[in-house]
Amino acid sequence: MQAAAMDPAEEPPSMLWGLDPVFSAFARLYIRDILEMTESTQVPGIYFYNLHPISKVDVLGTVVYKREREDFFCYGVDDGTGVINCLCWKSDLLKEEREPSKSGAQLSAAAQGGFEPVAELQKLRRAQRTRCRLEIGELLRVRGPVKTSRQQREIKASTYYKVSDPVMAVQISWMMEAPQLYRQCYDKAPQLEPDAAGDSAVSSLSRATKILKDFLKQKSVSRFRPYDVQDLLQPLISSQPQAASADQEPVAGPSACQQLRQLLKEALQILQDEGAVYRKVKSQDEVYLVTVQDKDLLVAVKDIIREDSRREKYVEKGCHVLHILSAVRQRYSLNVSRAALELVLKMLECNSDIISTSDSHYTAI
Repeated sequence: MQAAAMDPAEEPPSMLWGLDPVFSAFARLYIRDILEMTESTQVPGIYFYNLHPISKVDVLGTVVYKREREDFFCYGVDDGTGVINCLCWKSDLLKEEREPSKSGAQLSAAAQGGFEPVAELQKLRRAQRTRCRLEIGELLRVRGPVKTSRQQREIKASTYYKVSDPVMAVQISWMMEAPQLYRQCYDKAPQLEPDAAGDSAVSSLSRATKILKDFLKQKSVSRFRPYDVQDLLQPLISSQPQAASADQEPVAGPSACQQLRQLLKEALQILQDEGAVYRKVKSQDEVYLVTVQDKDLLVAVKDIIREDSRREKYVEKGCHVLHILSAVRQRYSLNVSRAALELVLKMLECNSDIISTSDSHYTAI
């Protein structure tokens, strides 16, 4: 494949890449996305997925072809979205095929049934050789930097090993974690240039949001009104500066009470955007329901999936999340957001009330 180059006008400056946590991590991307990433024009060997700078990846897939040379293995790894070549260098252990001979003292110790370090070491070496030498059809996990060699995108493995997965537990876990990583991280554009003037406000807002989340979790609150949690944020509001003398007028600006109400309003909006809370009925009496504690909502979602997954249209694949959302809004509340519904679906799946048949389809057990 021909490596696509990033437009210099769109590429973030390299001095800001370290602000993105993805840059220093092994990104768990689908192979299709690894093959389609654009390469940096500033630094060769750095690639971009949705403006996230990526140099190292973590891949799990099935070996579909194999080539062996004196110093390395070439494995073709398929994760269901594409195939990528993985260059896996042999360690000195793999190059040494001969078993060292045993000395007389070691043979004597073995004859007496004692502990023989060399024999145990050979067992460990054989086990390591087995984990690093794979055949077609076996499961391989590879970590390493992405390179483009002879117009072909490949992974130069820094770590690789065969995965024993007889009941597909590792693959199922991987397939469930990957969409979450995409939603929560990779598909969100990185914030590499925060506004210096707004750093203090952003810090206060993030702390306020965390305080509310911790309170709702620790107290198992099912519903609340803004004035129930307003005092929790009081320590984040700095008091107004006092006048230096009786003749000096105070500086005009929002009062501490106004600041507190504004901070609470913004923190509650973030919780709503994340789906942690929602308002079943929008009225002057502002009542917020905690999504994971709302038993009625959980029952409503479970009943919808149980009923609709029996219909011929949804028997094979299950109900799509947008269909479930539409039904919940018709039967329960117009104000349930998709983020709130996804929290409920995750909770029901953890409780084994439903199962996901794909990234966005669910059916009753």
